[in-house]
Amino acid sequence: MQPSRQSGSKLLQAMKDAFSLPDLRRRILYTLIMLAIFRFIAHVPVPGVDLSALRSLFDKNQLLGMLDLFSGGAMRNLSVAAMGVYPYITSSIVMQLLVPVIPSLQSLSKEGEEGRNKINQITHWVTVPLAILQGYGQLILLQNAGVISGIGLAGEKLLPTAAMVMSMTAGTMFLVWLGERITENGIGNGISIIIFGGIVAGLPEMLGRGFIAGGQTAGLLFFVVLAAAMVVAIVVMTEGQRRVPVQYSRSSIRYGRMYRQSGSTYIPLRVNMAGMIPLIFAMSIMILPGTLASYFSGGTGFFANAAKTIGNIFNTTGLVYWALFFLLTVAFAFFYTMVIFQQMNLAETLQKQGGSVPGIRPGKQTDEYFNQLITRLTWAGAIFLAVIAVAPYIAMKASNLQVIQLSSAGMIIVVGVVLDTMKQLEAQLLMRRYEGFLK
Repeated sequence: MQPSRQSGSKLLQAMKDAFSLPDLRRRILYTLIMLAIFRFIAHVPVPGVDLSALRSLFDKNQLLGMLDLFSGGAMRNLSVAAMGVYPYITSSIVMQLLVPVIPSLQSLSKEGEEGRNKINQITHWVTVPLAILQGYGQLILLQNAGVISGIGLAGEKLLPTAAMVMSMTAGTMFLVWLGERITENGIGNGISIIIFGGIVAGLPEMLGRGFIAGGQTAGLLFFVVLAAAMVVAIVVMTEGQRRVPVQYSRSSIRYGRMYRQSGSTYIPLRVNMAGMIPLIFAMSIMILPGTLASYFSGGTGFFANAAKTIGNIFNTTGLVYWALFFLLTVAFAFFYTMVIFQQMNLAETLQKQGGSVPGIRPGKQTDEYFNQLITRLTWAGAIFLAVIAVAPYIAMKASNLQVIQLSSAGMIIVVGVVLDTMKQLEAQLLMRRYEGFLK
């Protein structure tokens, strides 16, 4: 018990030290104020919506549930921030995939801070049309579900529809602005913290539904144990890295003579380099066929029967769905990791800086060595993500608890944001010679 008491006292002392520093206290309070503004906006609904029917729809539709995850619960209320920062995330992912493909973007990425600022500006520009398209698509989807009416682009419907879409787009851009202000003036990555705030805000309601469901104490206990195990696994894999030793040899001329200086360091390669992106890709692909099929399965005939078959295959309670989800997560983990690794261009960068891996020739052999190493690491990271992806299905079957749902992407976001924020607080405290959180 003594070590846990000491660690707890260290944590409390570190929190006290953080609030005792005026500039750090200002950053923490600024972040909390921005989160409070976000939560206020998330509860300002668009007029003319049947909220009870809307929430019932979200409980049944997995695609809308995924979008609601990134909106922080705002979409469940169809507020002006209903899309959250999801269009910006989509735009960022698209830009990351296009940078190594388009030569002009690739050259911008090599121009240092100025190039990154231009790519970030382009990302913001791409976010606006994506938000408009997504906003209109969501309104049409909700109108087809019977929770909203008067949506269209003809006649009297045009102006009200345009006003709603532009309000939702403005809400998205405002949340992006809030996130960037948190990054500049607060603690942590602002966009991630906005998503984190929305996920955490929905936890009390979800746990409340679990406790209200009587007679399932064993299932609830298993759910809590599995969630705790997932958190531990996510922390271990998020922090896990392979350190590749690197030696540098530099030459300098002093008093007309050349001297060689050598040094050694390492390159940290993360086990889960792709983060939660493969989960998002796989989830989007798996949910979309069943959602589209649901709109064509109401009638009779060949197309209706085919739609029903597709709906049964991609039913989120079936084994086939989760098996395909597992395989897609592994595939996207390899794809996205390789895209990121190609952008890093480690072998060429090391050769330019006069560095080399001990026992490996610079150039082609170094590139082959890194490719083999990344492949082995990606297998571990991909299997980990795939297991985390199917954990909700395991929890549902083992606990028989339907009112609580685990969100794989949500848990990875929450754990990742907490770790990143704690590290930034740790760095701020260590700069001032205080003992930090992570000991």
